[in-house]
Amino acid sequence: MALATLDRRPPPLFRQGTTALTKLLICTVLSVGLMVADARMGWVAPLRTALAWVLNPVQRALLAPVDAWEGLQDRLRGAEAAMQAEQAARNQLAQQALILARTQALQDENAALRRLLALREPLPVQSHSAEVLFQAGDLHGRRLVIDRGQADGLQAGAPVIDERGVLGQITRLHRNTAELTLLSDREASIPVLNARTQALMVAYGGERSSGMELRFVAANADIKPGDALTTSGLDGIYPPGLPVARVVEVQRQGQTSFARVTARPLAQADRARQVLVLAAPEAVTAARRELESTPSRSAP
Repeated sequence: MALATLDRRPPPLFRQGTTALTKLLICTVLSVGLMVADARMGWVAPLRTALAWVLNPVQRALLAPVDAWEGLQDRLRGAEAAMQAEQAARNQLAQQALILARTQALQDENAALRRLLALREPLPVQSHSAEVLFQAGDLHGRRLVIDRGQADGLQAGAPVIDERGVLGQITRLHRNTAELTLLSDREASIPVLNARTQALMVAYGGERSSGMELRFVAANADIKPGDALTTSGLDGIYPPGLPVARVVEVQRQGQTSFARVTARPLAQADRARQVLVLAAPEAVTAARRELESTPSRSAP
């Protein structure tokens, strides 16, 4: 066989076709042309929109297994969370049922004792909701201003409470606003009852650091830190049973006959936003009117 008849071309495995440099130049020119056409004439935007519209079903079909798997995981997690919440709700319901049973037993026992002792039901107390506007700028007193006044039916001397306890008493009344003096004011006082020992005391406003102090308490009196103080109701102003303060310190000195007792009010003025202004019970008001209308007996 003659050598001239031999095929000297490279086998297909080693054929490279267009060179890499040529491909790079073609892609560069095409990219620059597309960028210019997109920036100047906006030709690429419709093409991009059409391409997205065509590929949207394909994308949805490819994402369908992923969405199904994530939905299945969400359902499993939701079912597990629902089972845990149901179990917690069942436990809480059981605890509340026990508390309700004890409460019902205490209510029945209280009602039986009231019938046995012929006690009257607690007197209903009317209230007016109010909002604290600001703290009065008084260096020597502690007062708050509320957005209710004489036009709303408030009366001077009415007690004011919040969700924590007794806050103070209205001492100055205007038409649409009112000023209340806090229990921690130096001129404020309130009769209280020791919830543990049922001893009657009088609490006065003290220093800003202590809040309140109990005066004229005997040195050997049964009182200790942590005792809860509530309203006694003997003054006819504050309804009985309202939380007032908690004893924080008791100092007994041998050379004095009285102990120094400090208490912290439960209601905090800097946290009070919504308050209730209590009205005097109808029975107390009627009794006062009867006493005022009855002439006093003069001495012979």
